[in-house]
Amino acid sequence: MLHLGNQGIAWNAGMSFRNSFHPYALVTIVFWSLAYVLTRLALQHFSIFSLGFIRYVIAVCILAVIAYFIKIKLPSKNDIPVFILSGCFGFFIYMIVFNAGQAVVSSATGSVIISTVPVITALFACFMYNEKLKLFQWIAIFVEFIGVAVISLMDNALSLNPGVVWLLLAAVSLSLYNILQRRLTKTYTALETTTYSILSGTILLAVFAPAAMREISHAPMVQYVYIAVLGIGSSAIAYLAWAKAFSKARHTAQVSNYMFLTPFLASIFGFVLAGEIPDSATLIGGGIIISGMVIFNFGEHFYRLLLRMKLNF
Repeated sequence: MLHLGNQGIAWNAGMSFRNSFHPYALVTIVFWSLAYVLTRLALQHFSIFSLGFIRYVIAVCILAVIAYFIKIKLPSKNDIPVFILSGCFGFFIYMIVFNAGQAVVSSATGSVIISTVPVITALFACFMYNEKLKLFQWIAIFVEFIGVAVISLMDNALSLNPGVVWLLLAAVSLSLYNILQRRLTKTYTALETTTYSILSGTILLAVFAPAAMREISHAPMVQYVYIAVLGIGSSAIAYLAWAKAFSKARHTAQVSNYMFLTPFLASIFGFVLAGEIPDSATLIGGGIIISGMVIFNFGEHFYRLLLRMKLNF
């Protein structure tokens, strides 16, 4: 009986893991963390506009092949504007401002700024879906913006770093994409929402196609490797897994909170692949931002723990 019980426990645990959003979110974050480094390396040859277009052309081709064999359903007429907005925020606007920011800041700095997305997403959910934030969460947001200010100003003689501004815009754009994905995955599969969103964004990015074709024809071989990983791994696979995670999670924040891992992973990839060593502004500002994120997500747990300790004494 004990042996069968253990088998049952193991089987249930396996089923629970397969039905969890955690592995999908983790796959996405690994590929997105890698994208910070590969984007900087690819921008040594490509312009910010061309790289965005090429990256998503590769992604949409991969997804189109999968969609053809699986026979995904077409979007309804009422949802087409939502998919266009999703493509605009998640790929067109995001990719332009993200590439512009990564062209002038380190991988670690970029990842720290973008890791504010979960909190910005929560703010949008508060205003758009009437989800209430508690006092300690507002305090956490204030702490995080102090961290952003440190990164922006500390090593720049009190002059705002334009790369940080671009990346803050990228964080806002990606947060709006998250809100739209949460809505779309209630009606469509992860493959459908990802395919149609990336297709919409790629069509908008097609205005940069002529320049992209000229640049790719003269690219060194190593640049093809960079854009292949960015297109297949950091775009097609990552966004598909991200949508899958949203479809399985109960709350948007459960998935978006995984972005807290990006500064750590991007710093590792930046050091290993590009020899980047985080500067003091990134370390101090990043520490402040991460502390704000801890307050935002675990402040209530800390309060309850302190309350229990007080009652015990």
